[in-house]
Amino acid sequence: MTVGKLAMAALTAWWLMGCAVAAVDAPGPVAPPAPVVKVGVSAGPNAEIMDEVRRVAATRGLTLDVVVFDHPERIDAALAAKQIDAASFETEPAFAAQREQHAYPLTSVATTVTFPIALYSRKLTQIGELQPGATIAIPADPDGTARALILLQNYTLLSFRDSAGLHATLADVTGNRLHLKILRLPGARLFDSLNRVAFAVIGSDDAARAGLQPARDSIGLEDARSPYTDVLTVREADRNRKWVTQLVAAYHSNDVAHFILTRYQDSVRRPW
Repeated sequence: MTVGKLAMAALTAWWLMGCAVAAVDAPGPVAPPAPVVKVGVSAGPNAEIMDEVRRVAATRGLTLDVVVFDHPERIDAALAAKQIDAASFETEPAFAAQREQHAYPLTSVATTVTFPIALYSRKLTQIGELQPGATIAIPADPDGTARALILLQNYTLLSFRDSAGLHATLADVTGNRLHLKILRLPGARLFDSLNRVAFAVIGSDDAARAGLQPARDSIGLEDARSPYTDVLTVREADRNRKWVTQLVAAYHSNDVAHFILTRYQDSVRRPW
């Protein structure tokens, strides 16, 4: 072999070696980044709990961005408009009403927590002390009235038509074994009524403003699996996406259950 041919063979070998190294070092296809899921919440316990969900989700490969709304009534619209990906702030009946009123393409995918209404009294230490003919107070707004009547029925103090369901009114009451007198008052006035009624049924927001905690201060409270439990919602088109399953699993994890119990002492209740 001549010197020229030797030189050409050497160059060819060098070029082939470079191609082989380049083939080994060439990066493979880059995986798309994991989605950042924006979750809209109201301030307070919903935001605090979702922060713990975010911590749990991060350990499982899901990144959450918790977006706190000062005006919760805007959250459903933001979800429908794709400004956020999920929401956690309202009860199932409230969500259903918003979805129907605005034709939002949204759906609930899991229960979250229950903020229980409860019976508060300055005169009784237990419901068994309630005397026939006593006066009690309940919320005057339609949703509050229905929710209070359901709670009173659960404690066997009243009964009402099954057909009334979540829309029960005083006109639907069919049984009142203690002949209780029932006052309907605006939520803001229920706390002040405690000096003149046997007990008052007060919602969680009004109770919190008055410094009351259901688990500590009430003589009876709503079950965790109330029909008024809060729900986690997403757009209907997203309900089968992997991140939705991951989000629900993180929310329903043992870590989050422990956080809810230790942080709120059963004044915020877990229905799952």
